[in-house]
Amino acid sequence: MFRFRPETARPLNALVDVLLCAESTLTRGERELIAAYVSALNECKYCYSSHAAYAAAQLPEGMDLVEQVRDDLGAAPVGDKLRALLGIAASVQRSGQDVTEEQIKSAREAGATELEVHDTVLIAAAFCMFNRYVDGLATFAPDDPAVYAARAPRIVADGYLALLEESQRRA
Repeated sequence: MFRFRPETARPLNALVDVLLCAESTLTRGERELIAAYVSALNECKYCYSSHAAYAAAQLPEGMDLVEQVRDDLGAAPVGDKLRALLGIAASVQRSGQDVTEEQIKSAREAGATELEVHDTVLIAAAFCMFNRYVDGLATFAPDDPAVYAARAPRIVADGYLALLEESQRRA
């Protein structure tokens, strides 16, 4: 889909690169986990599988943690701050208006900064758009998790824009 419309691919990948790879007080693994979680809630196989693999490559607990968060956030072994941010992301996934003052207060009390709350909301909102874009165009989503895991080292090392440029050169 990015090869079909390269003039939209660059800004979309630039946004993902900023949200998931740029300097932040949230780790890259945590931000990928937020993207994977929202994608799982949206039942977007391609985005969940991709970002789950990228999160797993950057989290010490790997895919076990990603799957625990997907399956039951309440029981997943994450800190209070990340749990609160993932809860905000889940609310955004349903509707931006579902985010409550109590959720924001809980996130702040758990140590989340205004920037972390902002970025969580933007990651969740952006991935709702990406999930609908990918699924709306019936993007091919391989069943084999190894396909997604194979791209993880490149994403971790070089980010999303480098992967986009490589894919456009092959076109």
